[in-house]
Amino acid sequence: MTTALASRVEPRPVEEDVAKPPGRWVRPAVFGLLAATALLYFWNLTASGYGNSFYAAAVQSGTQDWKAWLFGSLDAGNVLTVDKPPAALWVTTAFARLFGFSSFTVLAPQALMGVASVGLLYLTVKRTSGPVAGLFAGAAFALTPVAALMFKFNNPDALLTLLLIAGAYCTIRAIEKASPRWLMFAGVAIGFGFLTKMMQAFLVLPALGLAYLIAAPASLGKRLLHLAGAVVSVVVSAGWFIALVDLWPTASRPYIGGSADDSLLELALGYNGLGRIFGGSGGGGGVMVGGPGGGMSGGNVGFGGESGLTRMFGASFGGEVSWLLPAALIGLVAGLWFTRRAAGTDRTRAALVVWGGWMLVTALVFSYMSGIVHPYYAVALAPSIAAVVAISGTSLWRGRAHLAPRVFLSLMIAASAVWAYILLDRDADWLPVLRWVIVGLGLVTATVVLVGVPPLRELVAVVATAAVLTVGLGTAAYAVETASQAHSGSIPISGPATGGERGMGGPGMEESASTELGTVLAATTTKWAAATSSSQSAANLELASGKSVIGIGGWSGSDPAPTLAEFQQYVADGEITYYVEGGRGGGPGGGSNEISEWVAANFTATTVGEQTVYRLLS
Repeated sequence: MTTALASRVEPRPVEEDVAKPPGRWVRPAVFGLLAATALLYFWNLTASGYGNSFYAAAVQSGTQDWKAWLFGSLDAGNVLTVDKPPAALWVTTAFARLFGFSSFTVLAPQALMGVASVGLLYLTVKRTSGPVAGLFAGAAFALTPVAALMFKFNNPDALLTLLLIAGAYCTIRAIEKASPRWLMFAGVAIGFGFLTKMMQAFLVLPALGLAYLIAAPASLGKRLLHLAGAVVSVVVSAGWFIALVDLWPTASRPYIGGSADDSLLELALGYNGLGRIFGGSGGGGGVMVGGPGGGMSGGNVGFGGESGLTRMFGASFGGEVSWLLPAALIGLVAGLWFTRRAAGTDRTRAALVVWGGWMLVTALVFSYMSGIVHPYYAVALAPSIAAVVAISGTSLWRGRAHLAPRVFLSLMIAASAVWAYILLDRDADWLPVLRWVIVGLGLVTATVVLVGVPPLRELVAVVATAAVLTVGLGTAAYAVETASQAHSGSIPISGPATGGERGMGGPGMEESASTELGTVLAATTTKWAAATSSSQSAANLELASGKSVIGIGGWSGSDPAPTLAEFQQYVADGEITYYVEGGRGGGPGGGSNEISEWVAANFTATTVGEQTVYRLLS
């Protein structure tokens, strides 16, 4: 597994495989991997419509107003932003501005990010472990169900995952020659990850920093100095936008949705930071965002289920990302054990520290979060699992002439087979024969590997193929099924569905706009076509009409924007045509209840479709 132990573990050092020119098969295999990934992620892409209407509406607003694009406003009139920083919206809105706003232009950027993520993961793993490991890592990641879900959907997690992989790639490059420049590039990637999904991007920093500190070929003083420079690059690349928001006159920019005091930094530390981890109060006006037992509902699959060490294997996260997690944990233990006496600059160990540290820290944080947590967050965990399995698995395969590597490799194969059986058994009516095929094939393959593969090329190829099928068949089938389903709402979920769309927080929870109401709003000429309670309802109205709609109170209806006085001024200035009743009411600190009461007391209600509407223009 490492040069220092090659005589006992590997017939050929890993470094020799990495350094020698790639075979003729490598480039076609890589192109094939990327083409297959693109086919999977673009296949039937627009079946999900606009996906998450909340972010889709913000993209539409960004195509209508430059300030809305800069700040990530939900409405082109710039009353409120979405409750995340806008980096993902910058990318998607640029695509929509170039090619026109549509379902395809809202979802295609995420699919492209998925293909880029797979390619970059291949390049990163290849640098330390060779092309075979790189190809396996890329394929395993592409076929993780949560990846097949999120790279076909318009949540910020797609860009976050790409940036995290970019950070790992730059760190590996930095370790090779103790390059402060590459390490600063890694910091920039993580900094922009913060501008995508805030503090979740920082979960990989311990692994990246530790790997550089252990393995970079430089003195300890230089390594520490380089890491300090990387920290500065993180702060600068994340902090410039925070400073911009704070320095911009508040009267001239939208309210920062989800924050308690119109502060992006508070949003990062509160609602989207410590509030997610520890639960308690956060968000606009102090809305309760979680509590003991795992998110807003301890037994709710869409909110992570019960918190604890087994959460990644439970009903919520298990089918999303855990298919290869048992094998990854076994492989990580094996890799660190066999490289324990290696030189400090050993490539295999450095790679295992990067990916294994990423995997452990992220999995543990996700497991014990007591605030809001959703299963699709696990897409940020998927690259590390795939990389650890690929690096450890190929290294153990190279050392299969020795008993110790065979034991660990057979354990990886058997664990994958048994765990795939358990996961598939949770959806027992879906392809029921598949779980039996996998567990049977896996146990036979694990036994053959443990006993020893005869040194015949044909038999070696058969066993290797059986091992790959055992590890990958279950997750691949689940990923393909996920990619074939339409998804909607704010909490998409992977896996088979009996019919309709697969997700939570969609039209069943959010108020959908009727065609008739959309037509009425489309005919308006005021700054805002309408106002309604909560951003979810406003987003649907915006998409139905193509016009700007105020989502009073933001995502939960509790943001103090607009205030009653501000709303009354908008009405007095003739800037809002309609008020649409419905949506979520205001929480503590929000103004949607008092606004709705003021409207009801001063204007006459009519019905459009099945919704109550007040005309605010005299």
